[in-house]
Amino acid sequence: MGKYTFKGKAAVSLAAIAALTLTGCASVGGGDDSKGGGDSSAAGKDGGVVTVAETNKFSGANAGYTKTNLDINGHVAAMTREGFANVDTEQKLHPNEGFGTYKKVSDDPLTVEYELKDTQWSDGNKIDKADMMLWWSELSGYANDADEEAKTGKDYFSIAGSTDILHTTDMPKFSEDGKKMTVTWGKPNADWEIAFDSNSFMPAHVVAKKAGMSEDELLKVLENQKKGDPKSPQKQPELEKIGKAWDTAFNFTSTPDDKDVLVSNGPYKIENVVENNSITLKKNENYKGSMPGKLDEITLRTIGDATAQIQALRNGEVDIMQPNNVNKDTLDQVQQIENVNVQKGDQLAYDHLDLNFGSDTFKDKDVREAFLKTVPRQKIVDQLIKPVKDDASVLNSQMYVSSQGEPYKKATEVNGAEKMYGEPDIEGAKKLLGGKTPTVRILFNNGNPQRTDTFQLIKESAEKAGFKVQDLGDPNWSEKLSDGDYDASLFGWVSPGVGTEMLSQIFKTGGGGNYSKYSNKDVDKLVDEARTNLDESKRVDQIAEIDKHTFEDAYGLPLFQSVGYVATSDKISGVDKYQPNQTGVFWNVSEWSRK
Repeated sequence: MGKYTFKGKAAVSLAAIAALTLTGCASVGGGDDSKGGGDSSAAGKDGGVVTVAETNKFSGANAGYTKTNLDINGHVAAMTREGFANVDTEQKLHPNEGFGTYKKVSDDPLTVEYELKDTQWSDGNKIDKADMMLWWSELSGYANDADEEAKTGKDYFSIAGSTDILHTTDMPKFSEDGKKMTVTWGKPNADWEIAFDSNSFMPAHVVAKKAGMSEDELLKVLENQKKGDPKSPQKQPELEKIGKAWDTAFNFTSTPDDKDVLVSNGPYKIENVVENNSITLKKNENYKGSMPGKLDEITLRTIGDATAQIQALRNGEVDIMQPNNVNKDTLDQVQQIENVNVQKGDQLAYDHLDLNFGSDTFKDKDVREAFLKTVPRQKIVDQLIKPVKDDASVLNSQMYVSSQGEPYKKATEVNGAEKMYGEPDIEGAKKLLGGKTPTVRILFNNGNPQRTDTFQLIKESAEKAGFKVQDLGDPNWSEKLSDGDYDASLFGWVSPGVGTEMLSQIFKTGGGGNYSKYSNKDVDKLVDEARTNLDESKRVDQIAEIDKHTFEDAYGLPLFQSVGYVATSDKISGVDKYQPNQTGVFWNVSEWSRK
């Protein structure tokens, strides 16, 4: 879903730049201004500790894996993973030359040369050919041969995004020392610069160990993997072991006994995890990049309630908060705390209600349309968002958020969303139901008051038309999304701010974030065309057509663009620019320090 001035190499994001990330709650705030007791950009000292309040619970060190693609895991990845490119607060892309370089050496065919610098993992293991081959293998899906309809074949790595950027590439070619990799595409791709997502960059030597082989053996398997063909699937058991290890080895909710899974190539490394409570990272003393951390230690504390986050900030228990479920009262409370700086702005994130096409309830399009006709979107915005953002409005696109300007305007002119699903049409819903009273089970985060309020407003309205709405609220909602045991889901996507990955991730048949089991062959075709279209204007037109299809198919409804803010103790330096994408406050974590 749609969503970088610069002070040298250090002021850049270290987080993922391709796939969208799940967010447990939608942040709310105000305009782009600041208030507080000091200049957070004033010079700080090296050393010291910073504590950050987080809404969700840490669940794994592989934020690129489908089941751990959560905002807090992405924030940890921002501190522990680096790749070839970063994104600034204006959503502009910048090479990260401390990790390596890349250059396009041919347009036809599209060919890119990547070269590693003298980089290493925190345990001293060099980043090398095996790491690059593993990275390419998972993100290209080279060996994948799954056929969704026939239920045959296999996708070897469960990535949260899609393989669409790299899927037409040939097996990479390497220099003799393994530091230089050349990748050639079979088709043009608009997103080639962000092909390698740092969220998904995992240590090959650790994955190999977890798969029961040496790193050299892993490399040999990857080099000899067979190209996948869904029409003729074939078993590759050794590759399957590698994929399973990549999927599962880095999933932990407390400090693991095996410290191998804690290795990092970023400025910080995981030190300690207290289940459902906190995760502590320490400075990576073996870091070899160009953005070393200044702090000794950073702790992320899980504090789900905004009021409790505010109290912790007031008491000095946390230094930074970026609350995900606040109202005007809690915003006012933050602004009354002395010696705190506040940054506010629109997030590149949106809340939405998605219908599960795999559920018996919503196989009938009339039932889907009927349910969507009951959703009181304006009432949700008026009651939950306008108190903290006067000009908040209903979001009428699945592809763009309001702050994206012209592309959003183009999409809303084409998609017909406002006409189809403006104010609730209870009588129209009843007519479509024809006397039926379907049960709709809605999955959402019931630890978030804003989501709970949204659910209640939807429930009250839908039941007027004859629906029976069941509460599947669960604090572990994100782990249940891919299971599909619900009829509708209520959550948020937060964007990396660049690229078109969301098209494949969410809306293409079999996409890594397509939890709705949505499938439309025309949409699949448009997605492929848009992602290979180098003409931005024409690409926007194609994306608007995809948007139109989603509303015509009664896919679900966008509700509102999230508004966010960051509150920081004036004892902290470096947190002085609002980042609207999924990395949030962590976008320049290597610059943080205590005064």
